[in-house]
Amino acid sequence: MRIHFIQQDSWVLPGEYLSWAERNGYETAITKCWEYEPVPENVSADMLVVLGGYQSPATTKAECDYYDAEAEKALIRRYVEAGKMVIGVCLGAQLLGEALGAAYSHSPEREIGPVEARLTAAGRSDPFFAAFSDTFLAGEWHNDMPGLTKDCVVIAESEGCPRQIVRYGRYVYGFQTHMEFTHSIIAAGLEDAGGDLDCSGRFVQTKQQLLDFDYSGMNAMLSEFLDAIAADYCAENR
Repeated sequence: MRIHFIQQDSWVLPGEYLSWAERNGYETAITKCWEYEPVPENVSADMLVVLGGYQSPATTKAECDYYDAEAEKALIRRYVEAGKMVIGVCLGAQLLGEALGAAYSHSPEREIGPVEARLTAAGRSDPFFAAFSDTFLAGEWHNDMPGLTKDCVVIAESEGCPRQIVRYGRYVYGFQTHMEFTHSIIAAGLEDAGGDLDCSGRFVQTKQQLLDFDYSGMNAMLSEFLDAIAADYCAENR
């Protein structure tokens, strides 16, 4: 199994996605966009994971010279068309929706920190989410959310964001939520934000709450999701 990560910024790390891959002995590669590494053009892995960042799908190269939304969307389409696994995370989920023809939009509420999310009826019937409880704590750090195609299905939602997890295809999922967050990622994000983190809002936690939270529970749920989708993909592609 080969996993390719698209990482937008230095602190927005793969977290549990990478830990899961390493535990299973999978081959991994990371395109580090902030170091001006070009987005690859070829489908070279079984799973593409497009991570988050401070940008939006509308951010131009004039606004962020190392970020190429069009190249990322083109790569996502190639992976989807090839029948590979594609996971978009936060900004990556928004790019995934856009790559499939659904424009991103602003989320009803700004969310930073763990919030209570819930599976929809479709989520409860999706076998890849068998390890998720009907309600669960989901890591967040966003203002926007992915668009919806006519064939997609919302898997999970929260009071502040109706599109926490979206299924776009058998092996294609957008996670607006950051189930991969770890304490070290949060600490790095807070350091990157400096004194600019606006803690106002119904679903925004304080810096200390963010640092004190134990992210291992959501990591475990994400890992079991990844186990399930990878097992199904491997069985289908023997």
